[in-house]
Amino acid sequence: MSEHVGSLSIVLHAHLPFVRHPEYDYFLEEDWLFEAACETYIPLLNMMEGLTADGVPFRLTMSLTPTLLSMFCDPLLQNRLRRHIVERIDLSEREIDRTKGQPQFQSLASMYFQHYQRCLEVFDRSGGSLANAFRLHMDQGGLEIITCGATHGFFPLMAHQPETVRAQINVAADHYEEVLGRRPAGIWLPECGYYPGHEQFLAEAGIRYFFIEAHGVLFGSPRPKFGTFAPVLCPNAPVAAFGRDVESSKQVWSAAEGYPGDFAYREFYRDIGYDLDYGYVRPYLGPLGERKHLGLKYYRITGPSDSIDLGAKEPYDPAMARERAAAHAANFLFNREQQMRYAGQVLDHKPLVVSPYDAELFGHWWWEGPMFLDFVFRKAHFDQTAVRVTTPSEYLAANPVLQKVQPELSSWGYRGFAEFWLNETNDWIYRHLHQAGERMTHLARRFGEPTDLERRALNQCARELLLAQASDWAFILRTGTMVEYARKRTGDHLARFERLFGGLEHGGLDVPFLEECEWRDTIFPNIDYRVYR
Repeated sequence: MSEHVGSLSIVLHAHLPFVRHPEYDYFLEEDWLFEAACETYIPLLNMMEGLTADGVPFRLTMSLTPTLLSMFCDPLLQNRLRRHIVERIDLSEREIDRTKGQPQFQSLASMYFQHYQRCLEVFDRSGGSLANAFRLHMDQGGLEIITCGATHGFFPLMAHQPETVRAQINVAADHYEEVLGRRPAGIWLPECGYYPGHEQFLAEAGIRYFFIEAHGVLFGSPRPKFGTFAPVLCPNAPVAAFGRDVESSKQVWSAAEGYPGDFAYREFYRDIGYDLDYGYVRPYLGPLGERKHLGLKYYRITGPSDSIDLGAKEPYDPAMARERAAAHAANFLFNREQQMRYAGQVLDHKPLVVSPYDAELFGHWWWEGPMFLDFVFRKAHFDQTAVRVTTPSEYLAANPVLQKVQPELSSWGYRGFAEFWLNETNDWIYRHLHQAGERMTHLARRFGEPTDLERRALNQCARELLLAQASDWAFILRTGTMVEYARKRTGDHLARFERLFGGLEHGGLDVPFLEECEWRDTIFPNIDYRVYR
């Protein structure tokens, strides 16, 4: 066995915007949660449970954003998620019967039937809240859960209103403690958006580290001695910044150059919701009856997307895909070892490679992603000793002395400096968000001893502002998908805020309207508006 040459920290950013519509029995965008739960979150829980049962130590870091945790804990969404799983079990059973004369497809239908049965078992065993299941693995030590901004607000574009940034951080930390029973050690800055000085707010909330895009560290002052191969310490607050490793990240997330594009893996876009007769799938399409992904996909990628159309895809072979996932996991660890060896020789330092990804890549977009991670952890334990898998907290405990570097303003995504969240498609939202932020700060300072009714309205104002600030809406406006929904969500929350603000500022609160807002937007039930002071 080779000697220890460096450490690897795998970080998954699990986030969805808060989508909850009690005014409808079915709402299309709620499927975002249901699909991610069945295809990403529960498969990752299954992976961790299997590793634990087999005595394989693992170290995984995950952000569970406050909006996601809130949806996990919401009884309405819990009931709807269970309904979704039961429907998929029923559909899988029908598929087993329909494909009797097609053994290859019937075996895949059976695979999905077993998958959704397992989802139901995990859901019921957790008492309906996946937060409980994730907390179990955190308590056992293999999983480190970190927080995020309360509603994934993009901090650099809120920097001129520090009260709003502080509120996003403190509401998130308090909610984390309510749900998971402790304070968060780390945070995923929404969209990796860092603005110099915000580490002071993190320190106030008890947060010890955050993640930042590579150039946010590399362009820091002074230049970091170890590049992104070691965290740096912010000079004006005891908070560490971990830079993203570009090489290992691209090797996984890139569909063109990375593992997920391998021809043996499952094709995401061939789904029975589009492939089969409309009348057959109609019972599973919801009240609108529009075709959509139903989660049962029978084909593999097969070949380059520019030369093979969807209709020419070959059937999916789970055994072939599993072999490929094992080979890719071995290749990933081999590449990390070589990367660490080279960097260690140049830097005279055992490097840390931080590999962060969107969690939804693993399972939802890349069906074999959780399997790949499972192989990575097993091979790291059984097949080598050169690469040590760790978490940021463990690394900081073992390496308490860090270079002081002031990181630079940065984000991940297109061009790396916030352009994706501020451009001609979405710039109109910020004047309204900034005005609401000013008014929320004004309300928090004005109402020192509110009545019970005023306190409820003040707290609801805080909820509506936070929900309007979600970076998801600007992101969707830029990508051009579900634009109407993103516009409506931004406008609805701002309109509710303005109406409540008017009632508080000028008197005459509309109690039925306040009650309706509280019924619709239930996030952060214990929020205290004074966080904006």
